[in-house]
Amino acid sequence: MKAVRFHECGGPEVLRYEDAPEPEIGPGEALVRVRACALNHLDLWQRQGLRRVTLPMPHISGADIAGEVVAIDGSDIAPGRRVMVQPGLSCGRCAACLSGQDNHCAQYDLLGYRSLPGGYAEYVKVPVANLIPLPDDADLVSAAAFPLTFVTAWHMLVTKARVQAGEDVLVLAAGSGVGQAAIQLARLHGARVFATAGTDEKVAKARELGAHAVINHRTHDFSEEIKKLTDRRGVDIVIEHVGEATWERSLRSLAPFGRLVTCGATTGPTGKIDLQFLFARQLSVAGSYMGTKGELLRASRFFVSGQLKPVIDRTFPLREAAAAQRRMEASEHFGKIVLQC
Repeated sequence: MKAVRFHECGGPEVLRYEDAPEPEIGPGEALVRVRACALNHLDLWQRQGLRRVTLPMPHISGADIAGEVVAIDGSDIAPGRRVMVQPGLSCGRCAACLSGQDNHCAQYDLLGYRSLPGGYAEYVKVPVANLIPLPDDADLVSAAAFPLTFVTAWHMLVTKARVQAGEDVLVLAAGSGVGQAAIQLARLHGARVFATAGTDEKVAKARELGAHAVINHRTHDFSEEIKKLTDRRGVDIVIEHVGEATWERSLRSLAPFGRLVTCGATTGPTGKIDLQFLFARQLSVAGSYMGTKGELLRASRFFVSGQLKPVIDRTFPLREAAAAQRRMEASEHFGKIVLQC
């Protein structure tokens, strides 16, 4: 089969479109013909090299996958069925897994990371438990763009923040995968959405996506703008995944009893908190990591019904994976970049 692999870490130039062995499935596994694989920032970090993480080489990245089942063991899902793939891998036997918290499994991993090769390839093998059957007419590009960002946003908004109808939600970096997903999910749950973006073009696109107001965070202090937009009250929930560069302003944007949920630190891991501000306003700060299989199953119903639609920035053929990663690295995209195989 053809695959995009890297044999050593470095820039986009280390990505090679080449022949690779086709995966062989075992008990409880399925072979999927990959039709689309969406990019995530984790793909860039893997290729650049991760501290304290040793990746198998040559390496095939790609956690977000959609395609058709070719062969399968231990399931009533028939070959030829279109599927979305749950990207999280877990043991299925520990207390965390059996209590529905598989994202806390001690063996938790992602496709295309440490244990199984990912979707930058024509074929991928995955556990049968990770298959989500789709209708025959499902758009596989959109299906590939859905899992990781929408399950992450669902875990942040619904599970951790417990968003309620009528609340105000601030979503940082609307053009990112998590950002565009969080805007849609907040609106689905009846919240009023504010968002930030880094260019006027992205500001306009976020408005089209349904945000009530969008702030250009490169030209305005978004915490001050939020105060103006909410009559000095602030928002009930902040969806934070930028990190160091926005942390203090994110906290300042919260209303009394507000909740900040964070899932990332793209600009750095250090965030200061004024404890007097925290306890006087009775704020809550929560960490969020990926999401569970159950959450993705619940979210995917809204994908199938058309109520949640991943924003597709651009598609590239698999052989142009390096160009796709360069676009993501330059932050030129709004929504998801997808490879088609």
